[in-house]
Amino acid sequence: IEAFPIEAFPRSSVEQHQQPDDASSEARRGSEESRRKSLKEHLKSAMTGNARAQTPVFSRTKQLKETLLSEEISVAQKTMESSSDDLGPFYSLPSKVRDLYVQFKGIEKLYEWQHTCLTLNSVQERKNLIYSLPTSGGKTLVAEILMLQELLCRRRDVLMILPYVAIVQEKISGLSSFGIELGFFVEEYAGSKGKFPPIKRREKKSLYIATIEKGHSLVNSLIETGRIGSLGLVVVDELHMIGEGSRGAILEMTLAKILYTSKTTQIIGMSATLNNVEDLQEFLQAECYTSQFRPVELKEYLKINDAIYEVDNKAENGMTFSRLLNCQYSDTLKKMDPDHLVALVTEVIPNYSCLVFCPTKKNCENVAEMICKFLSKEYLKHREKEKHELIKNLKSISGGNVCPILKRTVPFGVAYHHSGLTSDERRLLEEAYSTGALCLFTCTSTLAAGVNLPARRVILRAPYVAKEFLKRSQYKQMIGRAGRAGIDSVGESVLILQEKDKQQVSELISRPLENCYSHLVQEFTKGIQTLFLSLIGLKIATNLDDICHFMGGTLFGVQQKILLKEKSLREITVEWLRDLTEKGLLQKDVVDKPKDESFHITKLGRASFKGTIDLAYCDILYRDLKKGLEGLVLESLLHLIYLTTPYDMA
Repeated sequence: IEAFPIEAFPRSSVEQHQQPDDASSEARRGSEESRRKSLKEHLKSAMTGNARAQTPVFSRTKQLKETLLSEEISVAQKTMESSSDDLGPFYSLPSKVRDLYVQFKGIEKLYEWQHTCLTLNSVQERKNLIYSLPTSGGKTLVAEILMLQELLCRRRDVLMILPYVAIVQEKISGLSSFGIELGFFVEEYAGSKGKFPPIKRREKKSLYIATIEKGHSLVNSLIETGRIGSLGLVVVDELHMIGEGSRGAILEMTLAKILYTSKTTQIIGMSATLNNVEDLQEFLQAECYTSQFRPVELKEYLKINDAIYEVDNKAENGMTFSRLLNCQYSDTLKKMDPDHLVALVTEVIPNYSCLVFCPTKKNCENVAEMICKFLSKEYLKHREKEKHELIKNLKSISGGNVCPILKRTVPFGVAYHHSGLTSDERRLLEEAYSTGALCLFTCTSTLAAGVNLPARRVILRAPYVAKEFLKRSQYKQMIGRAGRAGIDSVGESVLILQEKDKQQVSELISRPLENCYSHLVQEFTKGIQTLFLSLIGLKIATNLDDICHFMGGTLFGVQQKILLKEKSLREITVEWLRDLTEKGLLQKDVVDKPKDESFHITKLGRASFKGTIDLAYCDILYRDLKKGLEGLVLESLLHLIYLTTPYDMA
């Protein structure tokens, strides 16, 4: 605008020939010039404003904070590289991390055992570690600090493996704020979420939080793309699940592959319930740390009819009489609530929280409704506004269709909690429980495995999970939710049992924890065969000797003397490879010497392991899909439903 002033442009020919002959034309010319000048100033102002708006203005305070954080991380890196015993501001982490734990989680000081664990020589030397403490002892905080050290100071990615989708989502929610403040990505690998292979980033590192199945797929993709070395640390919560069915087999495969393919990746395993820890130590080549610390005292009770007994290991039969349950029940209430659940929960709620563990999802819903039918109207007044807001929010996320059971129970401060809830419903209910708006959850055993919702009293509706009798490890996990650190002085658990279960329960409370055994062979098509297929497909091991060597490093290899009675590990490996070849999933390579015999994966085999298909169904699935290509019947949805229904649900 300054270079080309409006006055410099020539006037029209009419204007040039016209001469000002009177005062009125002079006035008009003055007015025109004034208008042009005004327009010029307006344009100049607008352009200056645009230029100013496009220039980012940074907060001086924010810049200083980021510079300070960067300097502290640099100092922490140098400290970790040296052999000094000085752990820096906060266990080799910037002081900002300590401030964030105070701000986000209210943690001002670590327990003594946490400090001891974090300062172990094995931890400082990045050796693999297994540590075991009772539920609610604060295990997760130690793992989080070690993860932050890896992300911020060593600048490597971290994988955290958790047992259930709900726990992954809770952890994502809890650590995302740390990622924003400290400059790393928190990525969810659960359900339908997760990218394979993960995005490769130059600057910021990633914390992958995954379920067991997704964690396995993630490790496979990193091995396939030659990036497994970028994984600095793998943390496994509920490590005892390695001995539980097909999911345990998948977890074992994941850890065995990491151990075999990346010598620089550290593995940390934690659990509240471990017995034969020596086998796990040998498998993971790990050190071990154990403690019996609990921040809140736990009192265990058993209820038989009207009598309450306290668990006492010194007593002859493992329990001593505590009291009779004093409850004035009407005939109707006796019929509806023969186990006196209403009496047990009303001793605690609404001022304190309570969890009632039920054998099935349907039982959770029925028990929640039954309890609310017999609660007094006074319970409706407790935190009434917050409960009203909760129902309003539940309506909002479900398009106005709130579950009718929740609609009836939430006003009393009661709700059910199981895998049938949507993630949004679960989040709202858990937040309401944490703030005290809800005081009672009827829940399945999933909640015991890691969702952080402790209670003053935990009630076990029956010594069963579905139709299976409780394991000692499951029992310890459930009762471990009793007692909230910093809130309760004591936690209580009450196991309700019938006379017929008395002997089994007596054994349950007195026997040691169950041993943890490999399920690679028992879960044949989901375990050992899937492992062999992926080993050859990923080119981790492609000949018999290498595969046998790999198997020797698994938990199954450690326990083979116990688990294999008739044949050797090499003999059964040959059998399983032959079976995979006969199914058309593997092919033998043509070699001169039988000793050098090796294998490669077929297209069907690659599709099976990449699609994480149970190998028991891969043949029939392939045939059905091939048949489906011949033509679809679209007259109704029946043919599409047939094609999309999983075989194990048909």
